[in-house]
Amino acid sequence: MTTATTFAVRAAKAAAALGLLVSAATAALAADYDVLIRGGTLYDGTGSPAKKGDIAIKGDRIVAVGVVPASATADKVVDATGKYVTPGFIDPHSHAVPGIATAELAGAKSILTQGITTVFANPDGGGPGDLAPLIADIDKNVPGVNVIPMIGHNGVRSAVMGLANRQPTPVELQKMEGLVDNAMKLGAWGFSDGPFYIPAKYSKTDEIVDLAKVAAKYPGSFYISHIRDESSYDIGVIAAIQELITVSRQAHIEGIVTHMKMLGPEVWGKSAEAIRIINAARAEGLSIWADQYPYAASGSGLQPSLVPGWAQEGGPDAIAKRLANPEQAAVIRKEMVRNLARRAGANAIMIRSYAPDPSLEGKRLDEIARAKGQDPIDTAIDMLKKGGAGIVSFNMNEKDVEAIMKQPWTMTSTDGSLVTFGKGAEHPRAYGAFPRKLRLYTLDRHVITMEQSIHSMTGLPAHVFKIPFRGELKTGNFADVVVFDPKTVRDTATYNNPHSYSVGMDYVFVNGKPAIWADKVTPDHYGKVLLRQENPPSAATAQMMPPATSGRVE
Repeated sequence: MTTATTFAVRAAKAAAALGLLVSAATAALAADYDVLIRGGTLYDGTGSPAKKGDIAIKGDRIVAVGVVPASATADKVVDATGKYVTPGFIDPHSHAVPGIATAELAGAKSILTQGITTVFANPDGGGPGDLAPLIADIDKNVPGVNVIPMIGHNGVRSAVMGLANRQPTPVELQKMEGLVDNAMKLGAWGFSDGPFYIPAKYSKTDEIVDLAKVAAKYPGSFYISHIRDESSYDIGVIAAIQELITVSRQAHIEGIVTHMKMLGPEVWGKSAEAIRIINAARAEGLSIWADQYPYAASGSGLQPSLVPGWAQEGGPDAIAKRLANPEQAAVIRKEMVRNLARRAGANAIMIRSYAPDPSLEGKRLDEIARAKGQDPIDTAIDMLKKGGAGIVSFNMNEKDVEAIMKQPWTMTSTDGSLVTFGKGAEHPRAYGAFPRKLRLYTLDRHVITMEQSIHSMTGLPAHVFKIPFRGELKTGNFADVVVFDPKTVRDTATYNNPHSYSVGMDYVFVNGKPAIWADKVTPDHYGKVLLRQENPPSAATAQMMPPATSGRVE
């Protein structure tokens, strides 16, 4: 070996040794965690009393819950003294789609500022009959929150039968079953329904049971419904809840009454009977649940709210043609008078979106009618002839709202849309449902405890919908975590000023990453589409996660 060669070999060995020393030094200086949340009041999502403690996050997982030694280090540290630390909130009834599938709205700011980190898409039986393009669009734009897809009854019926007011042929039913089955295979979590809306309004219970049975073949699936009648339109709210229970019983599937309410003066006070029949079904062994948004006003449209079901066949254009026919219009008008009374009258209807004349948005129907010198029904008919309008309907009683909220089987939801900020007179629930429940009903009125309130937003929906590794502050779970200030948390959106973000959600982590940091929404998106898994990971999988080596886990 030449002198030059020997020197080169020695130099290489020295460099390698130096590299090892540098690597060791770098490792020694590396932080223990990515995020360390210190000294917060921990509400773990189970409904248990709060405890003081710390949360450590590494990657997309929670790796320590409890007391983390003062010597532990992290790339980011949150001082949560005086703050509440909870799992990320889960919204089982969100109209984030189609907005969240667009580049403009994918960041989901109005959702994140409520502390929501996971939403269910396609409620009320909505969405397309084929979920693949929708899922691809959401993926492409990278959502700011996690999105769980459902397959909707209205979507599959429209795809097969259009808006026809009739029962399906055997071939059509088979096609609908095929669409539900395809969606479940693709990764939909459950079957969503809305027989209050067309075309599912034209279905009979047997059709719903048939389609629910398809979903029921897949482990962990469910049936969630905007029930056929929340008021006294046809079968009545109690019979409509019983229909959902029948579907659950016959299809052997979990059933959820979505945005449960007693709509209109004619059914105010019936929450007691509704609660009784749900409790009876649960005692029978059925898995029946509900979700609810914390407002006494609902959001819908003039068409489903006022027009009789038979006259809605074919959609807005067909309705306009019927209203142009004097004989048909007279029959429809008579039923509209009755339906307006069910909704507590013209002053209880506020226009929230009306494309032909946006200046009417935010005004009450009686106010618009007076300005036009019309009866409110005729004003509504004129608007229906031009395609209809979105409305906010003030139709609930606070005693019913609170009675439903107190039930241990009631989850929290928004029923809120994801829209361009400032566009239309949106329902304030789109911006404020979860903080409103925390502020008004929990901290101010003490209708329910903070433990129950947080549980209804986190651990309860995770349990009901079988969402693995979310909904609790637990080692091994995904790091969807919220830090909010109980002194400042509140909704700011009102019926007259609905486009206003909630405040008090100081830090929100989605899959371990800061979506809100120090009260500011960050520019990157950290959510993902969560597809149902045939074999969800077992609890034992959590034991494979990196151990919380520097803290006591509780």
